[in-house]
Amino acid sequence: MPTTFDPLSSSAPFHKLFDLTGTTAIVTGAGSVGPGIGIGRASAILLADAGARVGLLDIDRAAAEETHRMISRRGGTSLVAIADLAEDRAVLEAVSQVVANFGPVNTLVNNVGIVGPGGTAEFVDLEAWDAGMRVNVKSMVIASRHVVPIMRSAGGGSIVNISSIAGLGGGYPSLFYPTSKGTIINLTKAMATQHGRDGIRVNTVAPGQVLTPRIEMRGLSTEMRAARNHISALGIEGTGWDPAYAVVFLASRAARWITGVVLPVDGGVTGTLPLESPPSK
Repeated sequence: MPTTFDPLSSSAPFHKLFDLTGTTAIVTGAGSVGPGIGIGRASAILLADAGARVGLLDIDRAAAEETHRMISRRGGTSLVAIADLAEDRAVLEAVSQVVANFGPVNTLVNNVGIVGPGGTAEFVDLEAWDAGMRVNVKSMVIASRHVVPIMRSAGGGSIVNISSIAGLGGGYPSLFYPTSKGTIINLTKAMATQHGRDGIRVNTVAPGQVLTPRIEMRGLSTEMRAARNHISALGIEGTGWDPAYAVVFLASRAARWITGVVLPVDGGVTGTLPLESPPSK
């Protein structure tokens, strides 16, 4: 585990704490469901910008290869490894491919996820429920089971699980999405306890209503986007880059004493309690 950075006894500049040169990262769901910047793609690009060699794991080859091209244009290093991330053997082969090319994994970003089926407990499609939990939760367990031994042998590492503020409470119209995202939060806390003495930190980033290609595909009107922005304390729109900045921080040496944490990146939605409607314009 990285030792404490003491700025009074070191000549190295503070920003070097965020330098990931010489490390290897894996991002699951590193492509994007459409043109633009989703959280997985943004995380992969920023990790590469910080100097990491990045394995881009995705089931969609074209989407992952576009992320690879974007990283290459910025001078970064990455490779594409195609896998159904809820299939144990496929993930093992993908992780092995990354390790063979880049060396031991220091950072794992478990990002892959879907919205899943709608409906309450009365009406949700149970087969779709099982398929959704396979993607949103099982994939994180599988990726972690193949990366944790590598991190342990290397002396530690950082795992960042992407959840959602929907997993922090009720108020969501469907049952599946907040349930799966809440499960990720407790998965993170359990893993942080189980692997901390191995030097492995495990944290969650919980994005709010950021604008990503998946959201844009829903065809949000100007009014709908304005309404989404009004519920945040800042009143501005987040993008896929905002959670990704948090990912890079949690992967860095600056976060060496942070584990088991749920970090909302939501413009202040979870930190405020609106007592009145926003003023009309």
